[in-house]
Amino acid sequence: MIRKTVANVTDALAGVKDGMTFMLGGFGLCGIPENTISELVKLGVKDITCISNNAGVDDFGLGLLLQQHQIKKMISSYVGENDEFERQMLSGELDVELTPQGTLAEKCRAAQAGFPAFFTPAGYGTEVAEGKEVREFNGKMYILEEAFQADFAFVKAWKGDAAGNLIFKGTARNFNPCMCGAATITVAEVEELVPEGELDPNEIHIPGIFVQRIFQGKDYEKRIEQRTVRQK
Repeated sequence: MIRKTVANVTDALAGVKDGMTFMLGGFGLCGIPENTISELVKLGVKDITCISNNAGVDDFGLGLLLQQHQIKKMISSYVGENDEFERQMLSGELDVELTPQGTLAEKCRAAQAGFPAFFTPAGYGTEVAEGKEVREFNGKMYILEEAFQADFAFVKAWKGDAAGNLIFKGTARNFNPCMCGAATITVAEVEELVPEGELDPNEIHIPGIFVQRIFQGKDYEKRIEQRTVRQK
C-alpha cells in the first residue's frame, strides 16, 4: 500500500508556485481547506487562479487571499458574502469568471474522469455561451464546456487514512469529492487521520487513487456565515 501522508501542511504544499491554478473545495465556509488556505497566505504566492464555488467572507476562507491580492482570477458561481470580492470584481482588479453552479461542478467532475469537455444546456442564450460551440440535440440547444485544468486541488475531509481514502461529513460533501483527482496533484487535509484498514470500505466516498498527499489538519474554526436561531 502506498502511503501518502505528509508531516504537515508545509510539506503538503511543496511545489506550489506563483501563477498556478488551484481548485479549493467547500461551499460557503463549510468544508473549506482552512489549513491550506492559511499556508497559502503565509507562502505569499501570487497571480493565482482559484476555482471554487465562492470566495468565503472578507476575513476567512479565500477572503484571506483576496485581502492580500494574491488571487488574479476567480472562477466561481457565487460572489457570496464577500464584500472585498465584490469590490475587486467591480473595480476590475480581479478577473472573475462566473459559472453556473452545476456547470462548475461538472467541469470538475469531467477533469476527474478524464473527459476533455461536455455539452450542457445551462447558460445557452446568455453571456455564458459567448464564444462557445453550440449544438442541437433532440430539439434542445446545448453549449460546449471544457473540463478544468488545474495544478493543485485542495480538499478537506472528515476522516482519511494513510492510503488517501476519504470520508466527508454532512454538507462538507459538496465540491470536495468532485475536485479529488481533477488536478495534477490533489492534497487532502482531514480532521482525523487513521492507519490503512481502519475505515469501513462501505463508508469511503473517495478512494485513495484520487489523492496524492494527505495530512492531519488542526485548529478548525468551522465558522458559520449566517447564524440563524429560533426566537425564544
